[in-house]
Amino acid sequence: MLTLSNIHAGYNSSEVLTDLSLQLDKGEVVTLLGRNGMGKSTTINCIMGLLGVRHGSIEFNGNMLNSMPSYQIARLGVGLVPEERHIFSNLTVAENLQVAAANYSGSSSAWTLQTIYQLFPRLEERSKHAGNQLSGGEQQMLAIGRALMINPKLLILDEATEGLAPLICDEIWTVIRQLKYQGLSILIVDKNLHTLLNIADRYYLLEKGQLVSSGKALDLADNEELQAKYLGV
Repeated sequence: MLTLSNIHAGYNSSEVLTDLSLQLDKGEVVTLLGRNGMGKSTTINCIMGLLGVRHGSIEFNGNMLNSMPSYQIARLGVGLVPEERHIFSNLTVAENLQVAAANYSGSSSAWTLQTIYQLFPRLEERSKHAGNQLSGGEQQMLAIGRALMINPKLLILDEATEGLAPLICDEIWTVIRQLKYQGLSILIVDKNLHTLLNIADRYYLLEKGQLVSSGKALDLADNEELQAKYLGV
């Protein structure tokens, strides 16, 4: 479904990603791991067309994403839950969801306001509240719901549970598991390693913008030495 081949990318004169290659198949949950500043968000920005690549190629379902604007990438079926959430603060919860509503793939089981509310009942309770009246956890639920409203084939979550209360984290992880069981392809970045590696099928581990390890998520869960070397504080 998604293939990054020999990607080089960066900002101004600095190179952040060096010869990065990764792959995600239909129905997989893949996690991108690494300490802060190792290139995870830069990788996502490249996939979404928010940052151009200097060398290499990005392909999604047979479509070359290089130089494609972000809105076209979204229309191909790539939904993003950004690290900063970027909720429209002056719109209500319902309006935040409705503004993203689309079904470019023609899915017969398209996401609607009602199905998003079933996924996150709290959003229905807060449906008439403005985005800036929501807690951090509610904003994250809304960001996920908004991304689902485009009916994505691939959902990308950048820092899915960062800074959220434990009970909210549990709710977010429950939803991600549900989406996985429904067959949605997911690329996810998060620091909650234990939960993440029990949900993901495979992992890619970055160090200074380069791939240092990849494989089955459960294998990394059992490899404390590798975790300590590249993920330890």
